[in-house]
Amino acid sequence: MQQTHNLILLYGDMLGGPALQRSIESAADGCDTYLLHDADQIITELQRGNFDILVLDADNELLEVSELLPLLRRQFQPAELPILVLSDRLSTDNCNIALSLGASDFITKPLSADEVKIKIRNALALRQCFKAQQLTRNQLEQQVRIRTAKLNMLIDSGLMMSREKSRERLLAHILREGQKLLHCDGGTIFLVTKNRSLRFAIRTRDDTLPFDEIELYDPVSGQINDRYASTYAANHNETVIIDNVYAETRFDCSGTQAFDAQSGYRTVSLLTAPMAPRSGQVIGILQFFNALDPRTGAVIPFPPDIVELVEALAAQSAIALDNLQLIEGQKNTTESIIRVLASAIDTKSPHTGHHCVRVPELAVMLADAACRQTEGPLAHFNFESEDQWLEFRVGAWLHDCGKVTTPEYVIEKATKLDMLFNRIHEIRMRFEVLLRDADIRRLETLLDGGDSTEADRRFEREKAELMQDFAFIAECNMGRESMHPNDCDRIKTIAEKTWLRYFDDTLGLSQHDTLRLRAEDKPSLPVAERLLADKPKHIVPRPEHKVPDPALGIKMDIPENMFNYGEIYNLSIQKGTLTAEERYKINEHIIETINLLEKIPFPDFLQRVPEYASTHHETLDGRGYPRKLTAKELSIPARIMAVADIFEAITASDRPYKKPYTLSESLKILCAMKNNRHIDADIFELFLTSGVYRQFALKYLLPEQIDEVDIFEYLDKAS
Repeated sequence: MQQTHNLILLYGDMLGGPALQRSIESAADGCDTYLLHDADQIITELQRGNFDILVLDADNELLEVSELLPLLRRQFQPAELPILVLSDRLSTDNCNIALSLGASDFITKPLSADEVKIKIRNALALRQCFKAQQLTRNQLEQQVRIRTAKLNMLIDSGLMMSREKSRERLLAHILREGQKLLHCDGGTIFLVTKNRSLRFAIRTRDDTLPFDEIELYDPVSGQINDRYASTYAANHNETVIIDNVYAETRFDCSGTQAFDAQSGYRTVSLLTAPMAPRSGQVIGILQFFNALDPRTGAVIPFPPDIVELVEALAAQSAIALDNLQLIEGQKNTTESIIRVLASAIDTKSPHTGHHCVRVPELAVMLADAACRQTEGPLAHFNFESEDQWLEFRVGAWLHDCGKVTTPEYVIEKATKLDMLFNRIHEIRMRFEVLLRDADIRRLETLLDGGDSTEADRRFEREKAELMQDFAFIAECNMGRESMHPNDCDRIKTIAEKTWLRYFDDTLGLSQHDTLRLRAEDKPSLPVAERLLADKPKHIVPRPEHKVPDPALGIKMDIPENMFNYGEIYNLSIQKGTLTAEERYKINEHIIETINLLEKIPFPDFLQRVPEYASTHHETLDGRGYPRKLTAKELSIPARIMAVADIFEAITASDRPYKKPYTLSESLKILCAMKNNRHIDADIFELFLTSGVYRQFALKYLLPEQIDEVDIFEYLDKAS
């Protein structure tokens, strides 16, 4: 009875084999699958039955694929028996090994019906080619075999091109596969430029590529340039075959002839095929020269029947190249937008300098040094692909994107009373009023006939006291390393002084402030007010929507109020210029970074961007923010980001709230942070031993900051 179904021999274990059998038969129409559990019987069954395809479950521990495939290929040719390998853990390297050992293709588990259908169909196509070969004889059989080999090459080439992510390697692969497919001496790829010209991209020969471009349109008349075979193929999306460039009359081959004269090479036959992706717009040209006779090696014209294969290769190449260009374009656009955003954040606050730009640069320098390590604790770390590098760069560029929500006056708060302006002037005017009042009292005493000497003495005493008190308040406003308790008491004592206000302080306010302050009682004017005060209007309550979502896992202490602008409260800040509310507001930028980034549907190759961008304030001891992560939860890239962020911040010379530290002082600070388990010791040591610290310093630090550094001093402390 004539066989109407294709037969598939499937090797699998007793547990998972039946499910694989059902999946394959469901996806592959017209195929009957025979399930075999004994690996030792595979060759016997193949010899006994007329199977079309062998499918091997490589996940079965009892199956030694690396031993079985060579045995099978010694008895069965690839076209005679296509072998498909199934595995849920098949890496690219293992795939290539399996393919090199004789597998025809591979299918990843869990099985996809579409993939199974396509690859079974491809395998059956190979099998049918084999059956067709058996029906032919002598020369016809040889021709079919060659044709099949070219088809196999084309299929394999398509698979390779679909996986390739490097533009240079893709172009080289296209040219190499085309040369093998056509059995010719070499080839060249031209790419269409934005200016509508053809640019030499790559060629098989080692000759230097010409820099000249070939115009697709006449620059003077604007007419289509069909003078050359290459421009004609590009303009008309049509393959051109020239049997002999020295006898050609339709196209101008003087450029090829001139090249021959210069190089000593002799070009005879040419085949030029356009590369056009799905859009139909030609993006490049494949040009192959000097077809070779398979038997004698002599140069011959390109056979017309090869055009279809060349055009198929060109179409595959165009799609692969177009996809790669689209992906590269998307990645470049994404990274450019992110860089613009980072630069905008720096521009938004001129006193943060170029922090958002410099930190990524330093982080990449340090990550590159880590990737080069072959020994020690960082030897296992590496970014193995450009996608991983892009992911890290994007995370670094976005590490402070949440600062777009932070008020500038908080970021730039250089004195304790700074808001949108320095409120020390407001307080100074009150001192001015008190001094003016004292002078008025002196003048009134004189008008009333009082003792002028006593009046002048009293005025000078009051003036001196006011001058001293204001100088003290102004000094407190500057922000010290620490405030003495007696200073805080003196601030409160000075605050008890009063001045007389005659004007309504609720006039000229914004609608928001009017609504916020309308509950306060308005005293009768004039009213005596304290020289310094913490008033109810200085308190800005925290709205409910400003409390982080618990799902984010934020573990920072959140102040009750959004802001507290109290004058005594701000002047009494113990260290620096920021209140607890303002410090939280600055630290909150990392929460906003998380909020922003977790709303972005990053593609798979950028999935770790939120991690890289939001962990640079975490510490190894679990006391960092915002999530108080532990050392086990911090990846090497996250630890690199922390060192880069801190070093740039402490060495920056354009911050209004601190002095720029020298190189040695900065490394001393980092060393202390390492000893306190705030930063990673291995990353800190790499930062020193790789010389990245000095490389960055020479580029961005002021000359007076770069002093002599003995890195072994810090390494000894680290050990």
